[in-house]
Amino acid sequence: MTETTSPVPTAETTTAVPVPGGTLDVRVAAGAGPALVFAHYWGGSADTWNGVLRRLPPGRATVRFDQRGWGAAHALPGPYGLEQLADDLARVVEACVPGPYVLVGHSMGGKASQLLAARRPARLAGLVLVAPAPPRPPAAVTEEYRRGLSHAYDSPETVEHALDHVLTAAPLSAEVRATAVRDSLAAGNEARREWPLHGIAQDITGAVRGIDVPVTVLAAEHDVVEPPRVLSAHLLPHVPHATLVTLPGAGHLLPLESPAAVATALTDFLERLPHLPAR
Repeated sequence: MTETTSPVPTAETTTAVPVPGGTLDVRVAAGAGPALVFAHYWGGSADTWNGVLRRLPPGRATVRFDQRGWGAAHALPGPYGLEQLADDLARVVEACVPGPYVLVGHSMGGKASQLLAARRPARLAGLVLVAPAPPRPPAAVTEEYRRGLSHAYDSPETVEHALDHVLTAAPLSAEVRATAVRDSLAAGNEARREWPLHGIAQDITGAVRGIDVPVTVLAAEHDVVEPPRVLSAHLLPHVPHATLVTLPGAGHLLPLESPAAVATALTDFLERLPHLPAR
């Protein structure tokens, strides 16, 4: 399915959230809860979720932002590791979400979301992991692999190659593709390389065993970065309450390739949530 970049219909306001070293510009849409709080992939931005938000039922509360070191937040200083990303995500929630919420994390954002969920924060109602990096890296994530990955976003040409040969299995519209290239280049060297050189290899299995909310894992049928078999072996055994749903026809960039399927899965997840337990 191709995707366009027409405006998201739900009105959003922008809130400046203080974080160490500066502020994050957070886009907030008021509405019915639980609010969906989105965390993008390595190379993404708040705009990664445009197509998904357009396809959610009207009136859903949503929160999204560019993570530290990327896009509008590219000037924020490091560290850019998973703990800092999880800390930033927690500050965004505290500043922008007064009620219950669900974390929706894609790839790198999925691993940061796992870390925050493992802290058992108040008001967290659930966790949706979209083609997430698993808490235990598979054997294929070698030092050689990580060194090569760290150069995937060095130039427009390397980004185009990654999109065509690694990240996607379904065609993107010209507009969405241009946004993905822009976002992948919108980081300084330190932020761009932190994830492939360190974060992707970090073992957080000890932490994620503490997650105590419902978890849905959305895998992509043709994902070569985090295939369903890898998520089955390296995530499901470690994250309590997690179930795996495989979406057909897409690769690693599920929110860009299959936004309607992701939106439907989010809606289904929200409908199945129990009442938020007291904490």
